Amino acid sequence: QVQLVESGGGLVQAGGSLRLSCAVSGISGFSFSINAIAWYRQPPGKSRELVAGISNSGSTNYADSVKGRFTISRDNNKKMAYLQMNSLKPEDTAVYSCNVRGSNSYWGQGTQVTVSS
Repeated sequence: QVQLVESGGGLVQAGGSLRLSCAVSGISGFSFSINAIAWYRQPPGKSRELVAGISNSGSTNYADSVKGRFTISRDNNKKMAYLQMNSLKPEDTAVYSCNVRGSNSYWGQGTQVTVSS
């Protein structure tokens, strides 16, 4: 059974930084390495949106709203994904979830990020 557990969320002041982690279990290292990974977020009262993605080859893509501030990365050996978030803004407040996608799609429960002004 594939499980994703996010961590690293919390309350931070505007301009601050957080690093989110996504630990993946129940999947081999090889299977993890060939899957794409993405971070999504769902702000209060809004729909879920894609924040950043990283392919199995390491190519990355970002939502326009986070370009230059957020960095997605992965460690295939540890079966981990990360989202480094800098220069946080109140509008970044949301529940952030990790998604691993290949032949199937797996989601974590999410971690709350709250940015105060």
